[in-house]
Amino acid sequence: MERLFCDLHIHSCLSPCGDDDMTPANICGMAALKGLQMIAVTDHNTAGNLPAVQRCCDAYGLLLIPGMEITTREEVHLLGYFPTVPEAVAFGEFVMSHLPKKKNRPEYFGHQRVMDEDDNQIAEEEHLLIGATDLSLAELTRIIRERGGVPVPAHINRGSNGLLVNLGFMPEGLDFTALEVWRALPCPQDVQIGKVILHSSDAHYLGDMLEPEITIGLEERSAEAFLRKLRRGRPEDTL
Repeated sequence: MERLFCDLHIHSCLSPCGDDDMTPANICGMAALKGLQMIAVTDHNTAGNLPAVQRCCDAYGLLLIPGMEITTREEVHLLGYFPTVPEAVAFGEFVMSHLPKKKNRPEYFGHQRVMDEDDNQIAEEEHLLIGATDLSLAELTRIIRERGGVPVPAHINRGSNGLLVNLGFMPEGLDFTALEVWRALPCPQDVQIGKVILHSSDAHYLGDMLEPEITIGLEERSAEAFLRKLRRGRPEDTL
């Protein structure tokens, strides 16, 4: 068992709310500088920057957990973690087809920059990424699992998009094995029983990324080992 310092909820400059300095190279460089060993870049409703992030992680010796943060029809934020970058990218294309057909307004929402590993902008996503999909929480949970991923409700106790804040309860029948909890705010203990609890930064700026303070133990250094851990839902795994 190896314990890795991690930050599993980071936004790149492809998220319109992400700072322009949140390029793949900058994110990975900052992670290495801080002493992190495992990261997840989870942009809003897209995985378009993950290929460049993977190449940067490889260069810095970081383990990448491919992910994204999807907005459900109820406007709940749901993290999806996947075994590989191609699987995350394919899921991102599926999610894009379920977003409202609205064009981004960079002057209002922010730029949506697709980058390469050398910090060159190779495209700008014109489709507005921060809207809610037309898929329910239950539908997205099922589809993520069908595609080999693990669904994790994001910051359940924070903001209007946190599951407990938005819905006011933990839905029955979805059988979440992991939850992301915001450490700075109280969270009911009963909803955390039997779950892997993740604490991450939700960083939109480089300085917001976690210091080496949160660890997770893996049987091997791989995304699949991380997903297996989440699926088990062991209550002692409080990160």
